This record gives sequence, C-alpha cells and structure tokens, in this order.
Amino acid sequence: MDITQFHAAFFEESREGLDAMEAGLLGLEESGRADAETVNTIFRAAHSIKGGAATFGFGAVTDLTHVLETLLDQARSGGRVLDREATGALLASVDVLRDLLAVYEQGGPDIEGRIDHAALAQARAGLDRMLAGAAGAATTSNTAQAAADTGPDHWRIAFHPLPSLFMSGNDPLRILRELAGLGEMTVECHDRELPAFASLDPHEAHLGWTLTLPGTVKRGDIDEAFAWVEDQCELEIEAVAKVEAAPVEAAANTSAPAANAAARGGNDADTSIRVAVNKVDALINLVGELVITQAMLRQRAQSLDPVANEALLSGLEQLDRNTRDLQEAVMGVRMLPVEFAFSRFPRMVRDVASRLNKKVRLKTSGEATELDKGVIEKIVDPLVHLMRNAIDHGLESPEERRAAGKDETGTISMSAAHQGGHIIIEVGDDGRGLDRERILRKAAERNLPVPDEPTDAQVWDLVFHPGFSTADALTDLSGRGVGMDVVKSNIVALGGNVEIRSARGQGSTISIRLPLTLAIMDGMSVAVGDEVFIIPLNMVVESLQPGAGDVRTVTNEGRVLRVRDEFLPLLNLAATYGLPAPRRDDTPPIAVVVECDGRKLALEVDELVGQQQVVVKNLEANYRRIDGVSGATILGDGRVALIVDAGGLGQAARLPAAA
Repeated sequence: MDITQFHAAFFEESREGLDAMEAGLLGLEESGRADAETVNTIFRAAHSIKGGAATFGFGAVTDLTHVLETLLDQARSGGRVLDREATGALLASVDVLRDLLAVYEQGGPDIEGRIDHAALAQARAGLDRMLAGAAGAATTSNTAQAAADTGPDHWRIAFHPLPSLFMSGNDPLRILRELAGLGEMTVECHDRELPAFASLDPHEAHLGWTLTLPGTVKRGDIDEAFAWVEDQCELEIEAVAKVEAAPVEAAANTSAPAANAAARGGNDADTSIRVAVNKVDALINLVGELVITQAMLRQRAQSLDPVANEALLSGLEQLDRNTRDLQEAVMGVRMLPVEFAFSRFPRMVRDVASRLNKKVRLKTSGEATELDKGVIEKIVDPLVHLMRNAIDHGLESPEERRAAGKDETGTISMSAAHQGGHIIIEVGDDGRGLDRERILRKAAERNLPVPDEPTDAQVWDLVFHPGFSTADALTDLSGRGVGMDVVKSNIVALGGNVEIRSARGQGSTISIRLPLTLAIMDGMSVAVGDEVFIIPLNMVVESLQPGAGDVRTVTNEGRVLRVRDEFLPLLNLAATYGLPAPRRDDTPPIAVVVECDGRKLALEVDELVGQQQVVVKNLEANYRRIDGVSGATILGDGRVALIVDAGGLGQAARLPAAA
C-alpha cells in the first residue's frame, strides 16, 4: 500500500499536536505548577508525532520526539518538575519540529541538505542536558523508596474497543501483544456484545478484555500501549494494592475523551470530517455562480406578466430565499474562530518579553468569534506587528512601572467581537500611552501636514505615515520606521479600517474593523454612462442630488461638494476611470457619499441602479491590479461590473480630512 497518501493527514495532525504542546507548556510555565492532565496531553501529542514519523520514515522527527517523550514521561510519572529551563528546552524542540515537518512535507531528493542540523543539534542538546541534570528531579530517594514500598500488587485493565476502532487502522491484538511483553499477563475475553454470525460486520470491533499485569510494570508503559486508541475505547486502569483493603490508585479513565466517546456510543467519527480548503473554495465558487444565475433569472423575470406567470414568479422568489440560505450555509464552512489567529501570540509574547527583559501578561477574549479563513490569514501579520509594538514601545520596563505606581507586570489584551456585518479586533496595553507632543514634533521634522489645533485622533493618525517613528533606537523588533503604515494599508485592502485610542500614562488601544468575509458582499449598483459599478454598501453613507451652488471648484484642489456643514472632495467616476463623458438630457448627476479610513468622499454617478449581493472575483489574480478597483463581479445580464475601491481613490487624490 502506498502510505504517502496519508502524509497530508499526518502533517496536519502533527501541527495540531505541536500547537497543543506549545499551549500546554506555556500554561504550565504561567501557572508555575505541574498539572497532570496538561502534562499527559503534551506527552500524548509527542507520542503520536513520534509514532507517525516512525511509520513514514521521517528519522529526524522520530529521534527528536523520542528524547522529548522521555523527558515528558519523567514529568508525568512525578520524577521531574518542568521548571522554566525545562519548558524553554521543550519549546525550542517544538520550534525545530515545526521546521522539520515543513522540510519533510515539501519532500524532494535533498531533504537532509535542507534540514537545519545546527538547530536540531541545539534542541537535542538542550533536552539531553535536562535528562542528565539532577536539578529537575521531583522526588528524593526517601520519597522514591516510600513509593516503592506502597507500589501496587498488580494492575487490572478493562479494555473495550468502540465498534469503529478498526476504521482508524488500529488493531487490539497488537496492543495485547505489546502489553504481554511488559510482564506475565492474564487475559479474560468478553464476547457479550458479539452479534449473531449472520449479522456480523467484520469491520467493527465487538470483543472486550479484562487484563492483569504485575505491579512492577510502570503505569507509563501501560498508558503508552493505549496512547493511539484512548479516544476509541472504553478503558479503565486500576492499581490493586498489595493489601486488598483499598486500592492505592482509584480506578480512572485514561482520558476525558475516552469517557466522552463511550457516552456518545461511538459516534465520535460522525461529528466532524477533514475537508481540503481547495474543495471548500470550489464549493463557494459554485455557490457564487448560482447567485449570479439567480440574479440573471430575477432580471429576466422583471419583464414577465405577473398575473400570467404567478407560479413561475413565486418559484423564483423561493429560489431567491433558498439561494441566500445555501450561500450563508456554505460561507459558514469557511468561518473559523479567531482563536486560530490568537493562539500563536502567547508564545510570541513570552519570547519577546524575555528578550526585552519585561514582564508581560496576555489576556484574550472573544476567541470563539468567527471570521472568514481568508481574512484570518491576512490579519495575522498586522496583529504580529501591533503586538510587538505594544511590548517594545507601549509597555514600560518593570523598574519604570514600579516608579509610576503600576504593577511591574504589564498587560496586553486582545479581543474580538461581532458588530453588525463586521468584526472588531482590538489590541491594547496598559503602558505609557502615546506622547502627543513628541508625535507633533516628529511630524514637523518630516514636514507632514497637520491641521490647526488637531484632535487627538488626528495626531494619532500621523503614526500611520510611511516611515514615521518616534523610537530613539532601532531594534530588530520595531523602531525602524516601517510597519504601522503597512498595517494600515493591509487592513484597508481587506475593506477595513483602523483607529487608535490612547491616554498618556494609561496605555493605548488599536481597534481594527473588518468585514466578516471577502467572498460575497452587499453592494450598491450605480450607472456611469453605459457602465455599471459596485460600491461596497458598508462604505456608503448617503446619496443625494446636489443643488445649485453645492458644487464648487477650489484652485489646485479640484471640485468639492457641500453636504450640510461639510465640504467633501467630489470625484467624477467617468473621468476617474477614463470613460467617455455621458450624454445627459439636463438630468443633474447624483452624488454618493462614501466613508473609508475615517474620511469622506463624494462620487459623482449618473444613476442609482439598486442594492444587491455580489460575488467578489479577484481581478488581480485573473488579470492585473488596477488602481481604484478592488475586484469585479458578474451581473445578472452577464456583464462584468467593477467594484469601486473608495479607499484607493481617496489615497490617490491625497484627500484632506473632511472639514
């Protein structure tokens, strides 16, 4: 059998295991105490990775996880305390394992040449140092002797596989043979659930066993034999004392997942499936085409006699509702909790704080808030920069915080919450806050335009100018004058915006507002000559027909539109996109006021066509990037309509802030 077909599942599950190991190790380090269940979770993840790597012949992964597993086995048996030094060595091994998995996943003939052997040797040396040292020993010789005196007489094991165990590729007989190799074993087979021969399904497990092993066998060796099937069986391991009055160790399930699986009656495999992302994307594209077809039918139906075609029109209305429900359901498949983005930051905060000799506490909330997978992938880099900035520039040193009467441990917060059709992600700190006067001095040095008597929000907005920095020293983390402008441009490219709130001496908060998905959006259709454009509905503030005297021309500034007490830049979309001037029969144009990145802009169009939901097509991937255009869609009549990039148009025109 070609086992390479299972590579993808191994790499995906191994990365999940490494994430679990990292989260568990960080939790142990933060709490300062060894939680038995957490240590077991870390051990099981390492054991699974080792077993899979050995099966596929990934030698470097197998060797490193074997040493790592040995250290963890000592910790879960009570023979070692996972102090900060040991946790650091284990985390370093997790990093190296991630790199090794990436090398093996890429494959090719030169795998050995692409392995970072120096980093591998350093991680291995750190683990070996932990194993050889006596500092991690958790028990003295006296307590070890006491444990030996009170050891169990024998182990009693109740093992009953779930019917679906064979489907995972596991074999109970292999487990029994492995246990028999540990010591003299007695076996009692239970066939009470064995069906009649005529209804026997050879792909299901029906037998169970009660086993006994000598008390000299280590509990860890027994657990290891069942590590691959603990969530696919009912398992009870009991230590029977030498004096039968009471057991030394209460009967316990090896894991909560095993108990839960038993309670569910073996239906664990039916609750979720793994689906490749490209399959989900293909499904979304098909639903998008269905939305386009439905829009085409609706447009064609507008010319039908509603009386003569009542049944047909009723069916089209039902199709409209079903299409929207299907679209929302399929889009939900791509929605993931933002925990997928947040989960990488505890480790990053730990490492950055250690390098800067700062004490940092990370608090997260709203991790279950769902966001489109594509948006999550694109928001990670901006969040990384904001987090580093908060630790490096936002938080003071422990000495400075004590002098200011603060807790020497600074707090970084990350939160996510839904707000209408958007998600709000905030990164905050309780540090020194932004220095208004210093930012204004730096802006003056760089000749940046600053309004008279600027508000705090206008001052904070200056830090998003390319190359702007108030740092005195350059570091490899921040302070090189790049980053915040890239953060803002990346967020704007996603159809979002970013703002800063800050108070001197109390801290700062960066708030990011993003659409929930990039695949389908609500838009306003507008006509410009013979062309139709789509303006994202979340940017539209209002539409109006300018009266006489509302439009004025300002020297070197183009035209502006007066809207109540504001003067807004006015762009003619026909001229902007190089279209021929429309022929008007004295019909005044219409202005659509949009707001992006905190600034307002008026777009001059000929007609408001209506509001509709559109499927966004990536123009850059299928053609090339066009300034002022964020994508395209297909209308009901088959024509292509461009989606207006209001933010890009505003930046290109170097718009001033609205008065």
